[in-house]
Amino acid sequence: MIIVMRPNVADAELEGVTALISALALSAHVSRGAERTIVGVIGAPADKETLLAQFAQLDGVESVVPISKSYKLVSREARAERTVVRVRDGISFGGRTLAVCAGPCSVESREQLETTAAAVSRAGANVLRGGAFKPRTSPYAFQGLGEEGLKFLREAADRAGIAVVTEVLDPRDVELVARYTDVLQIGARNMQNFTLLREVGGARRPVLLKRGIAATIDEWLMAAEYVFVAGNHDIVLCERGIRSYDPSTRNLLDLAAVPLVQGLTHLPVIVDPSHGTGVRALVAPMSLAAVAGGADGLIVEVHPNPAAAFSDGPQSLTLPNFAELMERLAPVAAAVGRALPEPATAAA
Repeated sequence: MIIVMRPNVADAELEGVTALISALALSAHVSRGAERTIVGVIGAPADKETLLAQFAQLDGVESVVPISKSYKLVSREARAERTVVRVRDGISFGGRTLAVCAGPCSVESREQLETTAAAVSRAGANVLRGGAFKPRTSPYAFQGLGEEGLKFLREAADRAGIAVVTEVLDPRDVELVARYTDVLQIGARNMQNFTLLREVGGARRPVLLKRGIAATIDEWLMAAEYVFVAGNHDIVLCERGIRSYDPSTRNLLDLAAVPLVQGLTHLPVIVDPSHGTGVRALVAPMSLAAVAGGADGLIVEVHPNPAAAFSDGPQSLTLPNFAELMERLAPVAAAVGRALPEPATAAA
């Protein structure tokens, strides 16, 4: 259930509510919005009707709302206003300005990242993406540069004046990756790695949670609930395609999931057209469609020389491709009441 507190609730009144929740061996999760403070009550009380009446009588309580969804805290029932996940230097996910994450699938070298970061930031991207740790189907494929790759990401992003998002694969690496990045990415293969979800839930970094390759909407949102319950409320959902029977594309990009999920959760939702299609020629059209459909941003693979990329070359845009895409996105974003990021100012 969700307890909605009155505007300008006193600290003592809020403490009275959370104290009762603790006394009943339940868990309280406090979320302070622009207009309301909401307390989520997690647990399985024996007599829910009596509990609803008991909380409704407490000082400072405006209303008590039973939640029907299995994902309670990330649901729209828990919070009507949409969450804006703020990253750094005015960069955010879920606001009027779109978040555009761009960069290579794999971090290959300092030069590769410097070139890419400078180019995508000039074109208007506000987040540099790139994998320092790579989950590969084959154990013989390139697995990433590890901490050295993280350093390259941080250096390149700082010079370009943009943020960093990169994937973390192992709960033991969360602290290390968080040291260098602004957003922790949970990849599709790890969407239901509950130990990892709990670990990033305790990290002081926003989390970008990709949909699993065969995950239902409910499973995806329940994975977000794991992160939220663990204490991290800065979660961005990413639709990146689901497995299909048709080999014409790498995955089936489910763009209908964007407005559907936005009706179910207050969390921002972005789209990955690169993994969603696996075909370079389809990335731009699907990017335009994603923004037209209400996505809060994009995450796109961009490489200076896709033919020589260590991974995912066939779906990576070239630097000129990406600049052209950003030009084409501007009127689409404006048509749906959104804006593209202003090109970043590079560090001296």
